[in-house]
Amino acid sequence: MPQPKRRQSAYWRRNLRYVGALLVVWFAVSYGAGILFVEQLDRIRIPGTGFPLGFWFAQQGSIYVFVVLIFIYVRLMNRLDREFGLDEDGS
Repeated sequence: MPQPKRRQSAYWRRNLRYVGALLVVWFAVSYGAGILFVEQLDRIRIPGTGFPLGFWFAQQGSIYVFVVLIFIYVRLMNRLDREFGLDEDGS
């Protein structure tokens, strides 16, 4: 396999690994915290609001986590681009 093809393959594998890991986190938070463990989490109240934690995850928490995951993905991909010389600066 030529060297550029090998680098492209390595880049793509690492990208898929990042996406897979972040989707697992998102699934665990949205499905696990919002549906599976909602009754256990509802025993915990958010201080100052009184909302049950499971309800909060189902309504807002998973969205906040998803936004944070987007920022993490951007950071990881910027680092990966620099590592493979594909960033916008070319450095």
